[in-house]
Amino acid sequence: MIEFIAENLAPIMFLSLVVFLLLGYPVAFSLAANGLLFFIIGVELAPLSDSINLSWPLLNALPDRFWGVMSNETLLAIPFFTFMGIVLEKSGMAEDLLDTIGQLFGPIRGGLAYAVIFVGALLAATTGVVAASVIAMGLISLPIMLRYGYDRSVASGVIAASGTLAQIIPPSLVLIVLADQLGRSVGDMYAGALIPGLVLTGLYAGYIMTMSIVRPNSMPALPLEARTLGSGVTSLAVALVVAGGIAYGAHVYLYPTHGENADILGGTVGVIFIYIVALLDKTLKVNAMSRLAQQVIIVLIPPLALIFLVLGTIFLGIATPTEGGAMGAVGALIMAAAKGRLNLDVVRSALASTTRLSSFVLFILIGARVFSLTFYGVNGHLWVEHLLVSMPGGETGFLIAVNLLVFFLAFFLDFFELAFIVVPLLAPAAEKLGIDLIWFGVLLGVNMQTSFMHPPFGFALFFLRSVAAKVPYIDKITGKTIAPVTTGQIYWGAVPFVGIQVLMVALTILFPQMVMHYKGDAATVDPSTIKIEVPAFGGQGGGLGLPDNGGGLGPPSGLQLPGGSPLDQPPAGNGGSGQPQQPPDLSQPPSFGQSGAGQAPKPPANDLSQPPSFK
Repeated sequence: MIEFIAENLAPIMFLSLVVFLLLGYPVAFSLAANGLLFFIIGVELAPLSDSINLSWPLLNALPDRFWGVMSNETLLAIPFFTFMGIVLEKSGMAEDLLDTIGQLFGPIRGGLAYAVIFVGALLAATTGVVAASVIAMGLISLPIMLRYGYDRSVASGVIAASGTLAQIIPPSLVLIVLADQLGRSVGDMYAGALIPGLVLTGLYAGYIMTMSIVRPNSMPALPLEARTLGSGVTSLAVALVVAGGIAYGAHVYLYPTHGENADILGGTVGVIFIYIVALLDKTLKVNAMSRLAQQVIIVLIPPLALIFLVLGTIFLGIATPTEGGAMGAVGALIMAAAKGRLNLDVVRSALASTTRLSSFVLFILIGARVFSLTFYGVNGHLWVEHLLVSMPGGETGFLIAVNLLVFFLAFFLDFFELAFIVVPLLAPAAEKLGIDLIWFGVLLGVNMQTSFMHPPFGFALFFLRSVAAKVPYIDKITGKTIAPVTTGQIYWGAVPFVGIQVLMVALTILFPQMVMHYKGDAATVDPSTIKIEVPAFGGQGGGLGLPDNGGGLGPPSGLQLPGGSPLDQPPAGNGGSGQPQQPPDLSQPPSFGQSGAGQAPKPPANDLSQPPSFK
């Protein structure tokens, strides 16, 4: 029995960790306790199994592993992006966006749902924090959607799902952790995840469009009296056309001096121009634009500018993700100050939430380091790798099994726990199968997004439950009694969006170029077309003769390139006489021969184990 335990300590250790987690112990302490417990067991059982490589001195490696976590600059982006998101939440940006975009889409069926999806994508690209997005939209949008007769399941489902876009659209905290665990660049992970995130946003909008046709009463348009900004879409379209024309003119003007960067600079000029015009139009009350056009431009451009400040500088290679996060945090403070909402309470709340989340991540990482020290010491990584690589179906079978595993584990673990526990075990097997780890990381990110949406531990559903009405209340605008939103309605509303996320996993597998574009369009070179010509040495026949300076520091007269193929015959040189030389064989380096007094130079067989001799 003891021998059996010693030979199978790795799977027993992994199953014990699962039991710890199911019993409800905190993840960080479960990892650390499991690692230390099995380290003691492994040291005692080491003489009974060749697969156990544990000894007491190995514990001396823990301080270095902890220091590696503490000094990881990549993880420094997590508190920066968290701070940025919470400051923006407190600044009222989400409220302004939802109100304005809701007015823009209000005249059509499902307009408020479209607004929630669009604003959810914008918040995801500025905050990167799921909790902030879901809570903000739940507080602002849900009462409005219930006021105007939206189906409760549809309303709660679209809010929860749109909030989870913060997990896959950069600058996502999940992508930072995945890049760190996979040993890849955060910038590449961001670039690879951008298109899948936008496609997922489009799928959400497509579902709302389908529901507005199949069940039009479940998402009515805003009544005329609720459209406080009035009409004015034509005015907005004209403003956008003018901005586009100015951007194109600036691009043409700047191209001779700035090259490929002229398009970005031209777009920046166009956006700044139309923003200044809208501000002046509203401030001076010229009213050349409609109120709707003014509000959309003034509200929408600052968060878009912040997105460019963060993601644009990262994608252009100007800043690292950590530096981009720092600039985003400063930009969020400036935006909050510009709106007059920056005060000590906002900063204190943001710092407290940032410290809480960063400490949570750090403790899980430290616990994971303790666990991995023991798990690798009992060759657990080899056990997992062999288990996954040997699955039937090769790469396809591996991807199907891994995605099913992550999907079901997401019922019980959140994305941080999956990223720190499961991903390091899957990465070596994926790399051995030749799978690109950036693509693999984005695929897992889309899959782990479901962890926010399905019971029993769907955190997005919990966040929405915390702000949704639990008892009937009287609406302040209409004076009507509004029924509460039940937990069952929230769960059923999330089901279609979980299905859409699973569909997105399948699309990512079927169309990998959505992610692989991050490599760019590098030109490929066929090695068989490369031709290298080197002139012959030796001083005869017009070659590059090297003079002899009388036996000093000059090269020996027998400098030759060996002829023939090393695969067919041993290399041999020819003499220094006027005999014709064979074409040089570039598969071997030149040989340095030794010539005696009064004799024609005759190079020996090439022996590259010795340096050249000069006599």
